[in-house]
Amino acid sequence: MNDLYSLAAFKGKLLRNLSVKPYGMPLAMERQKRFSLHGTFRRISSREMTPKSLEQMKRVKHHLKLLTRIPLAQTQKICRYFCQGTQLSPNHNDSSSDDFPEVSPRIKLRDGRHLAYIERGVAKDIAKYKIIIVHGFGSSKEMNFLAPQELIDELGIYFLQYDRAGYGESDPNPKRSLKSEALDIQELADQLQLGPQFYVIGVSMGSYATWSCLKYLPHRLAGLALIAPVINYRWPSFPKSMIREDYRRKLVQWSMWLANHWPKLLHWWVTQKWLPSTAVIEKNPAFFNKTDVDILKTIPGFPMLTKDSLREQVVFDTLRHDWRVAFGKWEFDPMKLSNPFPQNTSSFHIWQGYEDKVVPSELQRFVSGKLPWIRYHEVPDGGHLIIYRRGLCEAILRALLLGQENN
Repeated sequence: MNDLYSLAAFKGKLLRNLSVKPYGMPLAMERQKRFSLHGTFRRISSREMTPKSLEQMKRVKHHLKLLTRIPLAQTQKICRYFCQGTQLSPNHNDSSSDDFPEVSPRIKLRDGRHLAYIERGVAKDIAKYKIIIVHGFGSSKEMNFLAPQELIDELGIYFLQYDRAGYGESDPNPKRSLKSEALDIQELADQLQLGPQFYVIGVSMGSYATWSCLKYLPHRLAGLALIAPVINYRWPSFPKSMIREDYRRKLVQWSMWLANHWPKLLHWWVTQKWLPSTAVIEKNPAFFNKTDVDILKTIPGFPMLTKDSLREQVVFDTLRHDWRVAFGKWEFDPMKLSNPFPQNTSSFHIWQGYEDKVVPSELQRFVSGKLPWIRYHEVPDGGHLIIYRRGLCEAILRALLLGQENN
């Protein structure tokens, strides 16, 4: 199903990569035609093709392999989709039409970029609570927020999930910054008419965009929740004695130096040296505890973090820029921010796993201690993937929206 979604949702990107016009053929195939004799094609060797043509043909071959894994009728439908240059349209007479998600809707930002999004929950015009979910590193708007449908209907919750710049179907932002992440959220909310205020839930590295909302958009926030949020070792309020010997700090420092000064070496490192398997970080005990590893067996994982994906320059650049903003020098210290809800009209929550190997819980407790208006929740045996624990999303929503913190 993920392969089918890739074929449908990334049509435009695929066509650009293959240099295909809607009714045309890849440039590599056009070049092959030039070698034809008397109007018929002959097979040419790789030596006769340019490196660019070879790369294009490899990409064509990859997507053709995907087509061989699905039934013939569905394959024909996808082929018509690409050849005609049109979107798949729902066919109520075709029982398989529901298996093909439409290309996600997108908004156009002021700077010309596009953000893709999906809407879930109750209809926006009848929703009592409107929540924007900000995904983390290597993830996308397709991440599962496992809230019970009964609770969604009962409370009237509308969810807006979007691809951050460069992820999924959203355009990259070469000028990505803390502030640009907040402004993307604001413009998305305005264009979709969410109203003067909305809730924001940031997951893992998506937390830096959420902190940025607290800094630049406090008047737009109805409430905030951070789930296993990353911390930045360069925040001035951290005592040096607390972070000096943290092995994660050294890893971040080294990768930041490579990302800033030697990105080609970093690219080689993450695609060749980290893990012998196809996944770069999945199931690595350095990042995930036992609970996380068990969770990884039940979820799709992180497609952008596989070696195959990281070899694509656009994927690598998106992740590198995201990393640099998250762990670079910030324009503000989160531990110096003011309470956005001084009248207790709403609340700010942090949910953290005690056994999180990506974000140390002791540093998370320190952050919460510096900001006493934050309500801190710690899951005793939780790792970094606590968002996928049974019942946790319901607890997060009840605490954030209703103030019920004993569930």
